[in-house]
Amino acid sequence: MTTTRVPQEERTRVMRARLLEATVDLLVERGFTGTSTTLVSERAGVSRGAQLHHFPTKNDLVVAAVEHLTELRAAELAEAVAALPGGKRRTRAVLEMLGDHFASPVFVAALELWVAARTDETLSAAVRPLEQRVGRETHKLTSVALGADESQPGVRELVQATLDLVRGLGLANTFSDDTARRRRILDHWADVLDRELNR
Repeated sequence: MTTTRVPQEERTRVMRARLLEATVDLLVERGFTGTSTTLVSERAGVSRGAQLHHFPTKNDLVVAAVEHLTELRAAELAEAVAALPGGKRRTRAVLEMLGDHFASPVFVAALELWVAARTDETLSAAVRPLEQRVGRETHKLTSVALGADESQPGVRELVQATLDLVRGLGLANTFSDDTARRRRILDHWADVLDRELNR
């Protein structure tokens, strides 16, 4: 019987991925202050020594998790947009997709990082440019999904207002399940968007 040896590069990649996934999970469950490098290594099933080798400090780990989250959020949204239906209910489907995204655990983890970055300069320096990139990509994706012609006056602002609305609804959802109210608001906003975008 022969055993296949996994290359060191692949083992390192898998270990880093486990550490980053564990960090995101803990950010959702315990928040930024409740997330520690010790808990991350335990959750990931990685020795403290190995974890410290890859991420010597909590900020190193969290900054890497920010980058990981940025990629996760972009991939989630792109996948959701690709699955959207066509037809007259598309606008409502776009809003549902955005509402689900901004109520997801990935958004909650990102939210924890935003709050922590507000008073932590090192974290802020990492979070701010990535969030700006996510913001631009999400705006573009939303505009395309809605079929919005941003060369028309007010349309860019309408797309941005849509994103601000669903982000705010996502924030409200962090305190209690806000699904029913979110649905009612998004139903109404879909009518507004269809009317305004089809002018």
